[in-house]
Order: sequence, then C-alpha cells, then structure tokens
Amino acid sequence: MRATEVFTPKGEPGVTYVDDHLIEKGKRLRQDLSAGPCVVSLSGPSKSGKTVFIEKTLGRDNLVKVNGAGVKSAAALWLKVFAVIGTPIKVVETKEKNNTSTFGAKIEGSVPLLAKGEVSTEGSWGSKEAAATEISVDYVALLVEELGGTGYIVFVDDFHYIDPDLQQEIAEQIKEGIEGKVQFVCASVPYRSDDVLLANADLRGRAYKVDFDYWDHAELAKIAHVGFAAMNLNVSGAVIDALASEAAGSPQLMQTLCLNLCFDIGREMRPDEQVTIGADMDLIARVCRRTTANNDYSSTVAAMKDGPKVRGRERNSYVLRSSNAALDVYPLILRGVACDPPRLTLKANELTTRVQGLCIGEQPGSGSIVNSCGHIVSIANESEGRQVIEWDSERDLLDIRDPYLLFFLRWGQWR
Repeated sequence: MRATEVFTPKGEPGVTYVDDHLIEKGKRLRQDLSAGPCVVSLSGPSKSGKTVFIEKTLGRDNLVKVNGAGVKSAAALWLKVFAVIGTPIKVVETKEKNNTSTFGAKIEGSVPLLAKGEVSTEGSWGSKEAAATEISVDYVALLVEELGGTGYIVFVDDFHYIDPDLQQEIAEQIKEGIEGKVQFVCASVPYRSDDVLLANADLRGRAYKVDFDYWDHAELAKIAHVGFAAMNLNVSGAVIDALASEAAGSPQLMQTLCLNLCFDIGREMRPDEQVTIGADMDLIARVCRRTTANNDYSSTVAAMKDGPKVRGRERNSYVLRSSNAALDVYPLILRGVACDPPRLTLKANELTTRVQGLCIGEQPGSGSIVNSCGHIVSIANESEGRQVIEWDSERDLLDIRDPYLLFFLRWGQWR
C-alpha cells in the first residue's frame, strides 16, 4: 500500500475518510432531497471537507458537478452542466449558397426549446450568400428536459465565487428548475451577507440549509491514527497532536501533513514490519515547512507585510524582542497572528496582547493595531481575488477564512 493511497489531500479519501461527526448531517441532507425537488445550500469554511462530504453522502455517480469559479453569466453555468452530461448545444449554424442578385433580409421565428431563431442574409450579384442562424437557447427548459425527475443532482461547488447579483438571477432560474423536478446542491463559504438562495422568497419551502464547520482536534487526529495504522507506522501521540493543531480545522491540510510526514521519513510504501516514530520537534518542523509548498502565499503575505503605501511620513517602528530588529505595525501583526497557539479567529484584545508581547519598550497601541488590521484584510483579499481574511468591526474580531493562509504565516519564509 502506498502513502498516496492512504492520505489523499487532492482527492476523495478512502482509508482515512472520517465521518463519525458527519453522520447526522448526511442523514439530514438525504432527507431534505428525498422530500421532493429542492435546493440545498451547504455553507461551510474553506478547506473544511464540504465537497468530499457531498460526494460521499450522495454518491459521485449521482452528481452533475460544476464549479462556480469563472462563471460570468447564468448561461455559462448551465453550459457547464450540459458539458458534463454531454448535451449538445448548437449556438450558430452557417450555410452557403450562390447568389444571383443583391438583396438583404431578416427572418425571426420560434424554435422548440429555443427562445428565438433569427436568420440574417446579405449578398450581391455573382457572390456567395452566408446565412447564419443565431439561436438563443432556453437553458432552464433544456435543463428540465435533461435532468428533471431523473434523480441526478446538480452540484454547484464554490457558489460564492459567483457575483452576488448574478447569484440572484441564478436563484430565479433554480426555482424554475425545481418546478421542473430538478434537484440542486450549492456549496459556498459563508460570508457576512445573507445566503442568496435562502433569502429568495420564491424558494421558501424549497430551500434547505446545512451548516458545515471546521473539524475539531480529535476529528483531525483520527485521520492520522487511522492512516498511520494502515501504513504500519506507530507515530507518537505528541506528533499527531502537533499536526492536528497545525491543521487548524482543515481535514485537507491534515491529510497533506500526514502524507508529507510519510515522505519525510522515507515511507512511501507500507513497511512489512512496524516502524515507530517518536516525539521529534525537528520532524514536525520539517513536515510543516515542506507543506507550505502546497499552497504558496508568498506574494500575498509580502503585500500584507508592506501595508498600504504612505506619503509624507514614515511609520512608527518598534523593537522586536527576539532580535532587536525594528519593525512597523504591519509585520508585527502578521507575527502576532503566527504566534502559538494557531487560531483562525482572534479577538482584538488577544491580538493586541500577542503583538505587544513581541516588542521591547514602546509598543503599538490597540487602536493602531485594529486600524491596521482593516488595511491588511483589504490588501490580502484584493491580492487573492477572494475573501481569505475578514475583520469583523462589530465584534472586533480577525477571522482567517483559509487555513492555508494561517499555516503559511506560521511556517512560510516571509519574515
């Protein structure tokens, strides 16, 4: 048995699929879908295992899976669906024939499953005429014809990547699809804005929500215990606990850490005799540093570290306790976030304590730290093109939405 067959961060886990804590969610999901055509909104943090949960619970063969990333129109989303199920879409048809005179004409007419058929022709004496039929497809009607009542489920992953205004339009079309007995599941990362699908009045009674959360320490540790046992490795509980802490609630990151541990100790294949791995801080550090290569945040963190451009005056500098280096508030905040223990959410007072504890002598005030957090969030999200971190001004809370960002701050080479 190979380590890559046991620990599968880039695929669907088999040996290491842990679902004890997901049984009730899976039961509810199946019940919601069995009650009749509907849309299920699955909301949960990034890298928390939503996609694997859907595939395991409903069966990959029952899903028509598409991704919301890059979708700029409702038509583009449905075209992705038709591409998966192999439905041919003829958008433009061009024919040629000889002309005998100069003329121009335009004809419109209805076509089954098509909103409109239009023919435009233009020619001259002795030339060839090009006749192009531009067809505007009623994609929802076609979706209903192809999938209505079949038992297949349209699974839109990363629904949050779609522009909110476009989400509203798609929600209206999902309603039409439900009326035609098509089933939908949309997975997204929760933002502070309302869920578009649940907020749509026309979907009331036909929309259900299943909330997902980050995994707790014990659930992550079980991935390691099950996987290392399958690999005939007796790994110290201290090492497993350290990896589970660094995974910051992400089963995908935990799978990556465990796989990289196997690589680091040279156990890509299951040994015949059990191998014991004792508590080793150097091993943990090597595994974590190696794992940063799986999701490189270098350019984004560099921009966060620099902060916004300022004119006319230099920022205040503070002396770092560990090296006597002088740093301004932006790299200090990142170092504070990276301190032990790893946490995806930090209250303002906790972050202030961490940052001030890094300094000798003069320290940045809480107001400066809070104000700078707002700039850091804007820079990070703009750099990534998605919401990877949020500052909740109402609760004075820094919320890191991608565990890999926190992991890179702790182990990446950016200091």
